[in-house]
Amino acid sequence: MLFRLAEVTKSYGTQDVLKGVSFQLNPGEHVGLVGRNGAGKTTIFRLINGAESHDHGELERMKNFRVGVLAQHVDFAGADTVLDAALQVFSELIALEARMRELEHDMAEAQGDELERVMHEYSDAQHAFEDGGGFTFHSRAEGVLLGLGFDKDEFGKRAESLSGGEKNRLGLARLLLLEPDILLLDEPTNHLDVDAVEWLEEYLSKYPSAYLIISHDRFFLDHTVTRVLDLEFGKVDSYKGNYTQYLELREERREQQQRAYELQQGMIAKTEDFIRRNLAGQKTKQAKSRRTQLEKIERLESVNQLDTANFKLKPTARTGDQVLMLEDLAVGYGTKVLAGDLNLLLRRGERLGIIGGNGTGKTTLLRTLLNQLPALAGAVRWGSGVVTGYYDQRLHTVDDRNDVLSELRTIAGHGVADGELRGFLGRFLFSGDDVFKSVSSLSGGEKGRLALAKLIYSRVNVLLLDEPTNHLDIASCETLEEALNEYDGTIITVSHDRYFLDRICTKILYFSEGKGAEYFDGGYTEFYEAHHRALAEAQVATAEKMRAEREAEKQAAAKQAASKPASKTNKSRNKPSKAKELETKIQTIEASMDELFAEMATDAIARDHVKLGELNAEYQRLEAQSQQLYAAWEAALAAEVAQAV
Repeated sequence: MLFRLAEVTKSYGTQDVLKGVSFQLNPGEHVGLVGRNGAGKTTIFRLINGAESHDHGELERMKNFRVGVLAQHVDFAGADTVLDAALQVFSELIALEARMRELEHDMAEAQGDELERVMHEYSDAQHAFEDGGGFTFHSRAEGVLLGLGFDKDEFGKRAESLSGGEKNRLGLARLLLLEPDILLLDEPTNHLDVDAVEWLEEYLSKYPSAYLIISHDRFFLDHTVTRVLDLEFGKVDSYKGNYTQYLELREERREQQQRAYELQQGMIAKTEDFIRRNLAGQKTKQAKSRRTQLEKIERLESVNQLDTANFKLKPTARTGDQVLMLEDLAVGYGTKVLAGDLNLLLRRGERLGIIGGNGTGKTTLLRTLLNQLPALAGAVRWGSGVVTGYYDQRLHTVDDRNDVLSELRTIAGHGVADGELRGFLGRFLFSGDDVFKSVSSLSGGEKGRLALAKLIYSRVNVLLLDEPTNHLDIASCETLEEALNEYDGTIITVSHDRYFLDRICTKILYFSEGKGAEYFDGGYTEFYEAHHRALAEAQVATAEKMRAEREAEKQAAAKQAASKPASKTNKSRNKPSKAKELETKIQTIEASMDELFAEMATDAIARDHVKLGELNAEYQRLEAQSQQLYAAWEAALAAEVAQAV
């Protein structure tokens, strides 16, 4: 057991956040923690980390428990480079490596007992260095940095000069390399592009230690966790499996809970009726007894009382069959082309998902489609009857000067009754006096819900959505997806939310830096599998090419050696000593080790942790063989010296 919470409660003033949370996490478990915004997920992290104390209940931790926390804001001071900052995690290995270099220097000058002492210390240091992963920590650090989106030419950049998002990525890299007993990861994908997120999924799926993840990225959870903790009503329910399996099991459990709630409500109604009829009659004593029992009953919650945004799109005007045509389109700013040669036909009712790294042109394409930016080349042609609506992730479509109700009225007009508008806003969690709040006082999530409410109420027949789930919690994302699947118009959406894309989109447009855009006819999971299959095939082809080149070099060297004339000197007289023979073998093995080390340092291998592990195992085998040969060489050299004396 790493830690255990038993009936833990936590309140802030009069607000009860945790109302009896119980769960346990064991070594090596990979767990996701989900729940609505404000449910108390971060509070649980702070309790586990010891940053806060609980009010009641028990919280047990394993002795010498090491926790690694992904901070939301990471800073670096001093002159350290990006690579140096990552390598600081291995300070003990770096010190040990420096000591080994000192001992190597000492061995060259020491004699007798002093030489034996130094060699013994060197052997111990070498074993400790190897056991601690000393032969791979440089390549591991570089591999993690590359995986999280740092280019090699950025390794020498000063860490303190990085942007906020880059610092957070560097902080995540250090945390992954540290490998504590448990990682607490709060939205670890926030500052990562699609490639980096996919790399992190692969890395964490093979991660040996435990972690607990808070994330709105449901696709990420699907690929990284084997258990889900659902925090709801201040308590935690545990579900085995990934996120998709959790949804299925949760639905089953909610149906059971709702049935239990309805049965209890029926029993309460009958009991209250009995009390009302008999409290002043002949059965007064029984009525009072039942009233006492009723007061002690723990009331169940109705699952249907969960406040989730109930998105319901209204029918739209019909467009022509061909909604959008792109002909050799190039998008960008000024003379800078971000993506070119875009050719696409989108038909009525189709849903296009646009994905790719930061700065590759996704939002620029949307703005070009809306004529907010000029096309750099080619043409954009909209079909007949098209009326577009745009959801801007910067939330420029809501006016801070209005209150919530007035902001919706800018779309609805003055002929619509307040009751209808307030009812519609209630579906987006604006209840009671919330509709009179100033837009400027709303949180990012609230502004996002208001912007979506305006767009949906407008009844446009083509939706252009730029990161529509960015400000929504998981429950609201789910209901948005359900509504969009009922929508009878056409959807074009930019999103990093791959679970959302998987549920909504029928086509994918993938932007990659320097390679333009790749069109895929199918959903996100199909694209994901095809894309990764192509990457794997490319890696195999590259590895085969490298092996062929090395084999050709070996054959050329062997051919050159065979062409040299044989020596006519007396073989017995020139026969090398045993120590010399061992030196030659050691040099051969060390040359092979150098080749392996160089291969492990390449970008392709650094990103491929399976291959890196195989090469590391071979490196360690050669290292062990080298140590045996060194021991034999020392014995042979000592014997030859003794014979000479």
